[in-house]
Amino acid sequence: VQLQASGGGLVQAGGSLRLACAASGRWLSIDTMGWYRQAPGKQRELVAAISSGGTTTYVDSVKGRFTLSRDNTENTVYLQMNALKPEDTAVYYCNGRFRRSVGYGYEYTTAWGQGTLVTVSS
Repeated sequence: VQLQASGGGLVQAGGSLRLACAASGRWLSIDTMGWYRQAPGKQRELVAAISSGGTTTYVDSVKGRFTLSRDNTENTVYLQMNALKPEDTAVYYCNGRFRRSVGYGYEYTTAWGQGTLVTVSS
């Protein structure tokens, strides 16, 4: 399974960006997909995730500003980021948990996309 992330860049505070993460490969089903971020000197944190059932989860600091959506036909998730703040500056990583066939059973595997830099200037 491979994840291809896109959409980072430089934006002024208050602006918007949309990140995309496209999954490719072979799997039985997608368990969850989402985005993490890591700011300089800080630990990686979960920003938003969407379950197979469509339930979304957001870190408190982005609630009301970020929206995670999924296009099942394209196996892609989108993170719409509005009202960006300088503290949103970070490298954003796409993440996915997939159920794959193994022998006569299955296993769960986690994939990471390459990071995409989001810089919000004040």
